[in-house]
Amino acid sequence: MSCPHHSGIAALLRRAHPDWSPAAIKSAIMTTANLLNVNNDLILDERMLPADVFATGAGHVNPSRATDPGLIYDNQPVDYVPYLCGLGYTDKEIAIIVRDPVTCATVSSLPEAQLNYPSFSIQLGSASKTYTRTVTNIGKASSTYYIDIGLIPGVDVYVQPGTLNFTEVKQKLTYHISFGRSDKSINNIYVQGAITWVSKEHRVRSPISIELI
Repeated sequence: MSCPHHSGIAALLRRAHPDWSPAAIKSAIMTTANLLNVNNDLILDERMLPADVFATGAGHVNPSRATDPGLIYDNQPVDYVPYLCGLGYTDKEIAIIVRDPVTCATVSSLPEAQLNYPSFSIQLGSASKTYTRTVTNIGKASSTYYIDIGLIPGVDVYVQPGTLNFTEVKQKLTYHISFGRSDKSINNIYVQGAITWVSKEHRVRSPISIELI
């Protein structure tokens, strides 16, 4: 039932914000989702155990909060061409999707985890990895957000800068997030966590899933 529910919520958000892109709507739904159920308890899986990120995704959708997410991770249609090239699709396959000729040889391919997406799903070996994200302020013109980094077993996470100061509505700011192994003896498992940009009015949460290899 999640598909019709989310489709309806996306339609409501589009009505409330006609200028939002599909990526902006998805970002708002994901970053404002609830981590607890209606009884304020942890979300459980089919075994009645605390559900992991593969069962919950970003969490339980919260339509009211999604209408005012504070920040969004936005993408325009043109941004997906280098992403599809980076995934290994052929020029012909991408042309069918975008309905326009594409030549990946002339495009700077975008690595999978570098798409400006409101979550992170990566494989992490001995070498650290750094990714870039850009957020757009759709809250108050003058807004300050501070980073809150959740604990991820076996992984160190660094975010620069640690503070985002906005002075305008629709202003865009970029941050860099780095992942490194704190315990290299742990392998072949998935670990999870999140980072959250926090202001006086908003909490903008991005879930993280990491496969330690």
